[in-house]
Amino acid sequence: MGNEAIAMGAIASGVNLVAGYPGTPSTEVLETVAKRAPKNVHVEWSINEKAAMEVAAGAAYSGARVLVTMKQVGLNVASDPLMSLSYIGVKGGMVVLVADDPGPISSQTEQDTRTFAMYSKLPVFDPSSVKEAYDMIGEAFKFSEKYQTPVIFRPTTRIDHGYETIDIKEEFEWEKHEIEGFLKDSSRWVIFPKLSFINHAKIEKRNSELTKVLSEYNGNFIEKATAKYENSKVGIITHGISYAYLKESFGEEHPKILKVSTPFPFPEELALKFADGLDKILAIEELDPVLERAMLMTAGRRGLNIKICGKLTGEIAPSGENTVASVNFAARKFLGEQTEERAALPDIKLPIRPPVLCAGCPHRASFYAVKVAMKGEKTLYAGDIGCYTLGNAMPLDMCDTCLCMGAGVTIAQGVWRAEKDRKCFAFIGDSTFFASGITGVINAYYNGADITVVILDNSTTAMTGHQPHPGTGKTARGDVAAKVSIESVLKGIGLKTVETVNPLDFNKSVETVRKVAAEDGVKAIIFKSPCVAIHKSKEKSKVNPEKCIACKKCIRELGCPALIMRDGKAYIEESLCVGCALCEQICPAGAISGGRTNEA
Repeated sequence: MGNEAIAMGAIASGVNLVAGYPGTPSTEVLETVAKRAPKNVHVEWSINEKAAMEVAAGAAYSGARVLVTMKQVGLNVASDPLMSLSYIGVKGGMVVLVADDPGPISSQTEQDTRTFAMYSKLPVFDPSSVKEAYDMIGEAFKFSEKYQTPVIFRPTTRIDHGYETIDIKEEFEWEKHEIEGFLKDSSRWVIFPKLSFINHAKIEKRNSELTKVLSEYNGNFIEKATAKYENSKVGIITHGISYAYLKESFGEEHPKILKVSTPFPFPEELALKFADGLDKILAIEELDPVLERAMLMTAGRRGLNIKICGKLTGEIAPSGENTVASVNFAARKFLGEQTEERAALPDIKLPIRPPVLCAGCPHRASFYAVKVAMKGEKTLYAGDIGCYTLGNAMPLDMCDTCLCMGAGVTIAQGVWRAEKDRKCFAFIGDSTFFASGITGVINAYYNGADITVVILDNSTTAMTGHQPHPGTGKTARGDVAAKVSIESVLKGIGLKTVETVNPLDFNKSVETVRKVAAEDGVKAIIFKSPCVAIHKSKEKSKVNPEKCIACKKCIRELGCPALIMRDGKAYIEESLCVGCALCEQICPAGAISGGRTNEA
């Protein structure tokens, strides 16, 4: 797997420290390091991406080789220290892996980290295959040390989660990187304005020189046109997985190609060689027109009479991920070849399958308890990033807003400021609370807001694959660690009312919500019940068809995928049911039984 290859490449390069925050499609990189690296390599799931970046920076100041992992939206959290690190620099090799998600497949945004690299003035490496990612990560560490700068490593989902059979180094071949240690020098490590001014000029000079250096980098190369296209005046510039798609589309016969692995600083000298003799160039890329703009600037600066096309001119779609079919269509059309319109999807009427909470998920019970308790009230249900975002789906309809991690707590404050008569609830998961929710709660308490913070504690980071967090008492490597109490944190902030309840105890949950929501100020409810994916029960709920009155309340109000109608009666699919017994507690006819007994 691509992420495993990247991890093994980092281990083989003698990485000393790996820190990150889980986020699809990046998560397996750190998980693989945790499983496969020697014990003297420090591996941690940090509290969030900013913390990971700063921990890694400190180690890099001491000469350690460090890897930081995150997805593209995580870079937003880490951007503050990274922007300053661009100016300060590092001593040990520092690679910042940011996994982009064209589509997006599992993200809020379609950010292109190549654009962030230009903005932050940091070199960026962009692999096009699993094998190249394995080799390139080691080259990135060496590049970082040589130029004493962090470098960004930007795989995309199709590289991260793609598979390839590759040879990797045996353990005896792994590098052993010795850490020199931190050398005190405030003129280097303390970011005063004067130092930033001086270093900014150095960075601009360095990046200008790197356009020549990277023209010689073996990841950037020109593929000459084959016989069929040797007289063509058209070339294609591409990168990443789009390069693989292009090669698959054309096979042995292809036009002139420039494959770019370091989009910033752009390998301008190599691009000039590529452009020689061409009249038109098509840039095929995901997501922003980074290569297209770079070629336009190169052509303009050098006075080349050449047409540059791509996203800016409409030949390539402005958003979404590329595919073999879309690349083939765009490239052949640009070359003037006869090409059929993209084949339409077969007209098959498939059932609509929206994403839903798992059968028995405690979040469903939490949302339903709040919904029942607040029926008839003017409310706001501010959501957050995690499994519980799926609370927006009908019939729950309990997620009115969702912006970014931790924002639910502060969005609720803003809405309450504008509408004091609205009962504002902020739903946030246990992992997200530690990552970015605490700040919002402090802000609410300090500024005298009147909101109810609802923490959905399922004892894991469920959405990204059940990674541990400070509340679980385990580290990235499964070792026992200090366990942070959410209740103690909230009370330490100053909250007087913090109630913990099992959401699967429906009546008690409803009673707790009504009581807490009626109080003034900032108060909190912790709905605590483990994720069904890590805590399964053998008990199964069953419907007695003789008692069922076919009112459909269980189906209409809960939306549990295990509940269906069969032969005019409610029916529970045994393979899906985990015996949470929520449906048993709301059935007006007492027709459902057999689930597990819920303990507070």
